[in-house]
Amino acid sequence: MLVSHDEVDAPDEVKEEVEAIVEDPLTILEDRVQELMSDLQYAHAETMNARQRGQRDKSEAIKFGATNLANRILPAIDSLEKALLNGNGDSESILEGVRMTLSALNSALEAEGISKVESMGIEFDPTRMEAVATVSAPDGEKSGTVIEEIEAGYMHHDRVLRPAKVIVVS
Repeated sequence: MLVSHDEVDAPDEVKEEVEAIVEDPLTILEDRVQELMSDLQYAHAETMNARQRGQRDKSEAIKFGATNLANRILPAIDSLEKALLNGNGDSESILEGVRMTLSALNSALEAEGISKVESMGIEFDPTRMEAVATVSAPDGEKSGTVIEEIEAGYMHHDRVLRPAKVIVVS
């Protein structure tokens, strides 16, 4: 014998839940499907964002991976450049060896996207240069112009590795 839900002696809360389920199971299932679809779309978007972040981080790591190495090589380049400037004609073969070494180091750095900051004779750029001194303007020199480079600056792609140390006309 079947008993209708009106004949069951149960608390009112349970009766209401049973009536809701019995009266409209399709609506409940449709609501649950919508909820699950929304969760799925959110999870998919989050996965795509994580993938893009990972690719961007990997690209940055590859692009700027040589920065520490370059910072270690730069003092050697400075020493070689100073040796060339201060060398005399007595040791031509030594000077030629230094030139070749310097050329090889510069080529290696260029291959990694490292380049010198141009500074001589141009307007002082505080984002790429460090003014170590200022001098009075000689005849014909414009104020704010770099008149001497004390130490070369270097860029790695679009980032400053080391600013050029310069003397600026005041």
